[in-house]
Amino acid sequence: MRRTALTIAGSDSSGGAGIQADIKTMMANGVYAMSAITALTAQNTTGVTAILNATPEFLGQELDSVFTDIFPDAVKIGMVSERELICVIAEKLKQYQAKNIVVDPVMVATSGARLISEDAIDTLKQELFPLAAVLTPNIPEAEELTGMHIEHADDMIAAAKKIAEQYHCAVLCKGGHQLNDANDLLYFDDHYQWFCGKRINNPNTHGTGCTLSSAIASNLAKGYNLETSVERAKDYISGALAAMLDLGAGSGPMDHGFAIVNKYTQEEED
Repeated sequence: MRRTALTIAGSDSSGGAGIQADIKTMMANGVYAMSAITALTAQNTTGVTAILNATPEFLGQELDSVFTDIFPDAVKIGMVSERELICVIAEKLKQYQAKNIVVDPVMVATSGARLISEDAIDTLKQELFPLAAVLTPNIPEAEELTGMHIEHADDMIAAAKKIAEQYHCAVLCKGGHQLNDANDLLYFDDHYQWFCGKRINNPNTHGTGCTLSSAIASNLAKGYNLETSVERAKDYISGALAAMLDLGAGSGPMDHGFAIVNKYTQEEED
């Protein structure tokens, strides 16, 4: 039986992040992908020019349509910028007893700029985080959640432990951001495990957070345990980066389909 996964996130018109990256990732990882769109964005590799949020009522209808017909084996949640939308998502996940929920707590941009309001962050913490099987914060997001300043590996461990104990879920604290190269820390069940990776010299990293969390959800949907799901997801994202796709004038997308090679992907020969 084909495994299924649902992404709840915003649309990226350039295809590198958001639901487009999620769907590509899920398909590349062998699961049937579905989506509930929280917002439309007009964006490309150089930036975002406009955002149009879904209404809470419409988002609820999207989720009803998915859960009452093709029940997802895993759920990935990306950026949700409004408190009311977060409440709808939490309500529906509880109503349908969703499983294998991966939350990418998109709150702070790489530049340090806050992406959602304080009341939306509070609602994320209160309503959504306790439902998660795993949270996947990067360093700035982990700092936001803990009030800690993270400079060293020991700080990552302490921050992940604090988040895990507060929200009663596993935490994958992602390295990068000039710390620990590409090493990520998984804290769960009162112990931790490092997942070491080699930093790939590729400036085109648009959508890496979306891609990693979707790959984790895909592997959870297929029945892998959390540690194996993280390991497989990291291997996948390394391959997508190493393919060195180069599109757009800014920080471009990765090659989500790097491992899909068959007669349908071949180009016309000269």
